[in-house]
This record gives sequence, structure tokens and C-alpha cells, in this order.
Amino acid sequence: MRTAAHVHPVRIVRRRRVAPARSRAHQPTLRAATSADAHAIHALIAAHVCEGHLLPRTLEDIEATVTRFVVACETTGGRRAKADSERIVACADLAPLSPVVAEVRSLVVDASARSNGLGHRLVQELARRAVRDGFDSLCAFTHAAGYFVRMGFSIVPHTWVPEKIETDCRTCPQFRRCGQHAVTMPLTQPEHSALPLVPLASLHG
Repeated sequence: MRTAAHVHPVRIVRRRRVAPARSRAHQPTLRAATSADAHAIHALIAAHVCEGHLLPRTLEDIEATVTRFVVACETTGGRRAKADSERIVACADLAPLSPVVAEVRSLVVDASARSNGLGHRLVQELARRAVRDGFDSLCAFTHAAGYFVRMGFSIVPHTWVPEKIETDCRTCPQFRRCGQHAVTMPLTQPEHSALPLVPLASLHG
């Protein structure tokens, strides 16, 4: 007589869906901004001013300084998409404060393109351009100091960047109460130093 086999209940485990990361091939591309990008850059900045981390910029200001911007672009519509289907999803401005100091200004990444290192790529590109243009240091004024520290910047007193104070801060309605941190990063190694510069972030693992 055949006995019934013991049947183990099947346990169904529901897997949590994870949003796929963008492949390298679909990462937004960086390029220098042109005059044709001014309206898109202005709209991107204006759309994120409400988050409280950006100063507003007028369209006239953007048009006058657009060649300083680096933009990140996504192409929609597949491989055969035309240039007019390109969408700017991030931008940053390399603003000269003096012949030796430049500032990362208007760094913004659209919410749809975040968590993919795009802001980091933009800052790296600005640093590369700053070195090319002969600047000695790069600075930023930010509410997210830790973000910049992880890229090699150091938090400093505002008075260490007097160029920024004289250029922008004194005429800003938020002067002395903006809550931002000053961060700087040297772009050249001091001649008297035989050791390579070590970013502050690396000291914390």
C-alpha cells in the first residue's frame, strides 16, 4: 500500500521592488551651457528656490553669465531623439570672486535626477575648469556642509572668504542670518609642502 508523501507547505516570499539604478549609458551628460540654455537654467533654479538652499537668480543675470554654467542633460525619446528633446536636469555656476578664488554657485539637481552622484560630477567639473582657468581655490556657501566635506572641502569661517562677503553678502537681505556654512578647497598644492594634500573627508574613512 502506497503511503502519502509528506508535503511541506510552500512559503511565498514577496520581494520588495527596488527602483533600478541608472546605467552608465543612461547617465545625464555634462556640457558647457550656451545662450540657448538660459531660460531652462532659470526655470530649474526658480523651481527649487522654495527648498530653501538656493538664492533666486533673474533671467537677465543668467543670460549675462550663462557661459559660466555647466549643465547636465537627459535625452528623451530614444536613440533617434533630436537635439530639441534634450532636457536640462542639473546645473552649476563657476562664479569668479577674484583672480584666485572661484565659487560653486546655483548648484541644483532636479528631484528626478538625484541620488546618482550628479551633483558630485558637477562640482568635479567646476573644479577642473577652475584649475584650467588659473584659480587657486574653490569655495561654496551652503546649508549642506557635509556634502561638500565629503568631496574634499573644509568648513571655514566666513571671514576666510572676504571676496564673497564683499561681492555678494553685504548686499544680500539675508546677510548675517542666512545660516549657510563657508567651505573651501585648495586647487593647488603649496610649494613648501612635500606631502600631498589630504581631503578632510578621508580622515573620517
